[in-house]
Amino acid sequence: MDEDVLTTLKILIIGESGVGKSSLLLRFTDDTFDPELAATIGVDFKVKTISVDGNKAKLAIWENREVDRNEGLKFARKHSMLFIEASAKTCDGVQCAFEELVEKIIQTPGLWESENQNKGVKLSHREEGQGGGACGGYCSVL
Repeated sequence: MDEDVLTTLKILIIGESGVGKSSLLLRFTDDTFDPELAATIGVDFKVKTISVDGNKAKLAIWENREVDRNEGLKFARKHSMLFIEASAKTCDGVQCAFEELVEKIIQTPGLWESENQNKGVKLSHREEGQGGGACGGYCSVL
């Protein structure tokens, strides 16, 4: 790992088919938008290092999961995760969404310290119960 990078974070972008997951990834990493971008077949992956509150984090960002909005919101609530919406087309909230995500993770060392490196949340299509976390960490950037 780079000496000045605090941690490497793995981020998964999920959403319905055709909503612009790849466009969001390209807007954030390359600051580009292509209205004619073809649908992703398989996996899209990019890496970008950002600095938030003086802390550098390397983001390994994956886009490969189709989930409808309601399922994504339920999943976020169940696991006390952020639910963030942004627009790759207009660039509204894109940088802010990733910075907020990194800021929340850095503020919770148990999420990124090395002893927890192989832990995570299992992604599945089945949702059990309502769940919901005490943190109320759901926000719409738009």
